[in-house]
Amino acid sequence: MAELLLSVLDALVTFGGKPLFDGLSFNIHQGDKICLVGRNGAGKTTLMHLITGTRELDGGKRWQKPGVTIGYLQQDVKAQPHQTVYEYIFSGLAEERKTDDYRYMVDRVMEPLELHPDDRMDKLSGGQLRRAALARALVEEPDVLLLDEPTNHLDLGGIEWLEDFLKAYRGTVLCVSHDKAFLANVTNKIFWLDRGVIRVCPQGFAHFDAWSEMLLEHEEQELQNRRKAVEIEVEWASRGVKARRKRNMRRVEQMQIARDKLLADQRSLRHAKTRIELKPLEGAMTSNVIAEFYNVCKSFGGDTPGREMKILDHFNYRVLKGDRVGILGKNGSGKTTFLRLLLGELTPDMGKVKLAKDMLVSYFDQQRRGLDDRNTLWKTLNPAGGDYVDVMGKPRHVCGYLKDFMFDPKSAKDPVGTLSGGQKNRLMLAKALANPGNLLILDEPTNDLDMDTLDMLEEVLSAFKGTLFVVSHDRDFLDQTVTKILAFEGGAEVEGYIGGYSDYLEQKHSLSLPAKPSGFADEPKPRGGTKESSPPGSRSQVPASSARVRLKGGETQPTAADGLTNKERYELKQLPAKIGKLERELAALHLTLADPAFYTSDPDVFHATATRAGRAQMELDAAEERWLELEGKAGG
Repeated sequence: MAELLLSVLDALVTFGGKPLFDGLSFNIHQGDKICLVGRNGAGKTTLMHLITGTRELDGGKRWQKPGVTIGYLQQDVKAQPHQTVYEYIFSGLAEERKTDDYRYMVDRVMEPLELHPDDRMDKLSGGQLRRAALARALVEEPDVLLLDEPTNHLDLGGIEWLEDFLKAYRGTVLCVSHDKAFLANVTNKIFWLDRGVIRVCPQGFAHFDAWSEMLLEHEEQELQNRRKAVEIEVEWASRGVKARRKRNMRRVEQMQIARDKLLADQRSLRHAKTRIELKPLEGAMTSNVIAEFYNVCKSFGGDTPGREMKILDHFNYRVLKGDRVGILGKNGSGKTTFLRLLLGELTPDMGKVKLAKDMLVSYFDQQRRGLDDRNTLWKTLNPAGGDYVDVMGKPRHVCGYLKDFMFDPKSAKDPVGTLSGGQKNRLMLAKALANPGNLLILDEPTNDLDMDTLDMLEEVLSAFKGTLFVVSHDRDFLDQTVTKILAFEGGAEVEGYIGGYSDYLEQKHSLSLPAKPSGFADEPKPRGGTKESSPPGSRSQVPASSARVRLKGGETQPTAADGLTNKERYELKQLPAKIGKLERELAALHLTLADPAFYTSDPDVFHATATRAGRAQMELDAAEERWLELEGKAGG
């Protein structure tokens, strides 16, 4: 068995005079990669403080092996004036580790975390401060490393790098994170903090759902057995004569204690199984086209010679009613610029953005600019005053609506500043989802949320009838909520993909494979099959490598009096036939690729077919965008 590093036995911890933990026990061993799971307010942060020793026990015992070091990545980072990023990270090392080897280690972790050594800590954004703190915690290489939401403010490349780092990490790791894919990839043990008790699973987070459901089912069965036993005792006591005899009074008292304990445990289980449930979101609108981008160009830094940064370059894109789009990209790649153009907050340097007249937008802002710490929860949801919130056209009492998002109605008059990060995000969701309009934009909505709130959000968004844009680095969340990906690659390059994040990865991998040997047709003939094709655009119809869309426009040409040159007029006339031909070809290719036996029977031809489908999709989108451009130019 692995060496024991730290143990807590029968701990009592009080908070505000009330017990938060009573009889808490757990062990941490060498090589454990633990995910700490629990609802917001369950005591995860307090538990981490118990492990580091910064929070003393009110009862019980804590044992730590002599010489064991513990490092902790906290949520809040305090920067010293004039200290550089490099100095901050390096200063966290013990004196004996401040050598050239560890200077190299500092350099090695800064690059994937997008940190610049000479930047001043007091000038960094909140996200950059978090990345600097993560770099410092990793460089310290403690025996036990505690990570509190380490993936916040990391792009997907940074998250994948951190996964590889932690898999190879020789020490013990305990991690709190909302990122299910991250936890599934790096952990081998679960600590489930449930109603003041730690339940331990000797497997990683990938097994959490099945394991936790099994425990709750066993608990429910045990309560049913106890209920039957209590019912027998209640029936005996109700007979009256025997119950009033002095020698039977003890049995009556025990029955009452057992009944009260049963009722309390039943309430506790109901609370543990309670999930946030909201009515399906509405999102009806009359326009089929929400927004159109025509040859949009946008740059920043143009006032400084040689420092201009192109964000969008002749970008053409059409947002349709019902689109469900995930947006990926590193910081500074253009995600926020795209959203601000879509919201009408920015104007393009060149080109045009046309927005539907009946577009109603609800926006979840990761910076929480819509929250004022001085306001109460009540005023945040109902700034005009009164007792009722307008929820999709129907009045809901403020306290009842707060309860939907697992807030205690008693906290309705508390200041927003007293909430944790996860609670603030839940309040932001309550505000955004009250009236989601027909265009719902969520910018990093999963940060700091617990698993139950994430599950609720996934279910609500899956039933949303309007148009959805999600900016997120949470891979599992994207897989559950979107059917298209817009990847901002930097340098004004934007790529479009069909499917969720997993599909995006598979398509990128397929497109990066070496070209197939000669002898494979560029346009393979459709294969036979009896399986019916899915509706056009449905996710089940489009296999992993079937569609890749480069969203870049072409150059404009001088126009004639009616807006078109002769060449453009001829091109416009030919485009409908070209579009129809490509649509028919794509339908046949999708039907072929939908055959589940195709890949196993002939993988090479499958890849060639998929490659052609991707190329045909690119050609179709380019043709449709060109048709829109020329129609607009001609005033059609």
